[in-house]
Amino acid sequence: MLETKKLGEVCKFVRGPFGGSLKKNCFVENGNAVYEQQHAIYNQFSEIRYFINDEKFEEMKRFELKSGDLIMSCSGTMGKVAIVPANIKKGIINQALLKLTPSKNLDIEYLRYWMSSPDFIQRIEENTVGAAIKNVASVKILKEIKVPVPPLQQQQQIVAIINQAFEAIDQAKANIEKNIANAKELFQSKLNEIFSQKDDGWEEKSFKELSTRIGDGLHGTPNYDEDGEYYFINGNNLTNGLIEIKGNTKKVNYEEFIKHKKELNENTVLISINGTLGNVAFYNNEKVILGKSACYINFMPSVNKHFIKYLIKSPIFFKSMANESTGATIKNFSLKSMREYIVNLPPMKIQNEIVQKLELLETDVLEITYSYKQKLNNLEDLKKSILQKAFAGELTNMDFLQQVAEPEASYTKK
Repeated sequence: MLETKKLGEVCKFVRGPFGGSLKKNCFVENGNAVYEQQHAIYNQFSEIRYFINDEKFEEMKRFELKSGDLIMSCSGTMGKVAIVPANIKKGIINQALLKLTPSKNLDIEYLRYWMSSPDFIQRIEENTVGAAIKNVASVKILKEIKVPVPPLQQQQQIVAIINQAFEAIDQAKANIEKNIANAKELFQSKLNEIFSQKDDGWEEKSFKELSTRIGDGLHGTPNYDEDGEYYFINGNNLTNGLIEIKGNTKKVNYEEFIKHKKELNENTVLISINGTLGNVAFYNNEKVILGKSACYINFMPSVNKHFIKYLIKSPIFFKSMANESTGATIKNFSLKSMREYIVNLPPMKIQNEIVQKLELLETDVLEITYSYKQKLNNLEDLKKSILQKAFAGELTNMDFLQQVAEPEASYTKK
């Protein structure tokens, strides 16, 4: 075990000023920076939102941030730490930050790694206050937390080992993420290839020609009923062929359902046309009413609804939605555009064959993606394990690097 000391014995602490000290009327268009939570959370010091003038800065000089300090987020997203780099814009911390200045016997990188370790995070969580927005407890309590403090040379050796391990892990993660992107890109490429072709027997048809009805849901808000058995869904409830009932999905009673129900059937395809465009689901007799962002299309029996699902997920359809949608912030794809959309439709036999091939490929991609995401989670767990061992004096060799090995990014399965 490593020798421990109280954090207050090896660091100077400055908690950000009371919120009343930095009111909106203090801020100016340009001047001295006010550093916030985001600078600790995202480890960036270049994007500044708030400034104070020189007079205010001198008044609050105790909270000045300097190169070599370490800041920690103390409200909401707690315990995120960042080392202040050289040549930052002169400024102060706000009320949501804690500034730590380590003594000459404490390596700043060592301190940062320790404050990212599971042990320290647990101590932070044990000493939080607040119900809705969590806040780190008082500086007095934080100063009492014990930190392992071996000799400076050993601290630097531990940092070097962690750096090497994390560099290998980050490279492995980059390869895995590239493989995930390659797998998804392959699927999108296949969709693009299929829905760009027009072979013999394929016909150009509009959605209006291929359906008996196209419409959207309620433009407004129904009367909700917590005890109702019917759900009010919108485009965000449509997920890869399924209607997803989320925790915040509102309910309505039978009377409201009868008032707003649409004539949907087993060949109905639901598509999100407002906000997030292109989510897709099938209707399977769920007890739902539709909101305005859920478009419904009742396709004729000559159309395989799964063929349509893959068309909607294709880059071709998404590009059309993006080009023809209106709205700067919240995008909207009109029912008129949906009715007029032209699809190259093959005979039903070929539709079925295409769907079968795409389902097999999609299953393969999903399995690959799930496997890779598990590996990403394992690598994050490995990082935590390395930090745990480092500050328990158990990080004596590099055997753990064998757990990091990951092939070059190369997923190109056909």
